[in-house]
Amino acid sequence: YFPNLSFGIETDCKNNQFQGPEGNVDIELIDKSLNRYSVHFPTAGWYLWPATGLGFGVREAVTVTIAFESWGQHLDLALQQDKRRMVAGPLFDITAEPVGAIAKIHLPHFISLPEGEVDISWFQVAHFKDEGMVLEQPTRVEPFYAVLENPSFSLMGILLWIASGTGLSVPITSTTLIYYHPHPEDTKFHVYLIPSDCTLTKAIDEEEDRFHGMRLQTSPPVEPLNFGSCYSVSGCTHLEIVPKELKLSYRSPGEIQPFSKVYAGQMKEPIQLKITDKSLGSLVWETLVKPVDLQLGATSAPPTFSGAAFVKEHHRQLQARMGDLDGVLDDLEDREVLTKNEKELVEQAQTRRRRNETLLRMVESKGDQALELLYGSLSERDPYLVSYLRQPSY
Repeated sequence: YFPNLSFGIETDCKNNQFQGPEGNVDIELIDKSLNRYSVHFPTAGWYLWPATGLGFGVREAVTVTIAFESWGQHLDLALQQDKRRMVAGPLFDITAEPVGAIAKIHLPHFISLPEGEVDISWFQVAHFKDEGMVLEQPTRVEPFYAVLENPSFSLMGILLWIASGTGLSVPITSTTLIYYHPHPEDTKFHVYLIPSDCTLTKAIDEEEDRFHGMRLQTSPPVEPLNFGSCYSVSGCTHLEIVPKELKLSYRSPGEIQPFSKVYAGQMKEPIQLKITDKSLGSLVWETLVKPVDLQLGATSAPPTFSGAAFVKEHHRQLQARMGDLDGVLDDLEDREVLTKNEKELVEQAQTRRRRNETLLRMVESKGDQALELLYGSLSERDPYLVSYLRQPSY
């Protein structure tokens, strides 16, 4: 029922499109006030919405409606204050017609537990029904998503349950957002550090748009960050930053999300911004903003997407986060990007990070066409990682 995405399909999926077995499928916004969408899957197969991380395994033609909801409006106060449970991903209201047409669903989460140390009992799918909240164990948990087979649909999302007394520090995938606010005398930026939750990004985009903020393109932090930890925002000496500290926490969409204001004067020279772990002093994220970036951000025409440019820009993130390379290596050998000996050199590296780095350097040395093929294979084999790194908005 779930054929892989074909290697040759258009990988630059628009934000309001699912990737499917026969190409991209458009999504219709049917109620803007309720953030409700509708999509019709015409055939059996696997469909992924990269902008959200939602995925559906479909047995037959089916129409699905999807709405984005706020945890804060549905979790009662006791559960919100329960330190044994934490929100671990977006909350969706999903229905499907006909019932039973969907064999499995991938629900996105932002928990980043070490490889081989994921305890599936920590993850729970919360269903909000007339009788209250019902918890269900997912079939399995993967990086970026949990799988639920033969699902019943409702208002649903992922919660993380932590046994009392474990003292577990929860690492999560996170997103850094920067918004530019032009002013002739004192250019201002808003910097956010949030869990990688599409509903949070969407809510911040809408709030910033009300005040004419323009989002600049930037990469997420390379390594997972610890939930509840404090991070320092710093930059060039002439910058004014208020506040200089951000706590990585979860606030439901609709609540005011914390951010740092950065004042950069007339912005005649590039500025550097950094985020560091306050307790360890280690660098977790940095970016360089040039005056030309602000001019490009004001233009309406988006640049043509390049898979080669994506791999180059996200080299460090791919080195840290690429997982099982077996399928990717097979694709690249079949397409004569790698020789058999080069493939074996990658496989012989002792750690996952070294395997990833060896592969990236080999492919980069062969030029942009080879990088395009690598991007295409990653889009097929690990679409959730590509979706996370691209961080699209609506």
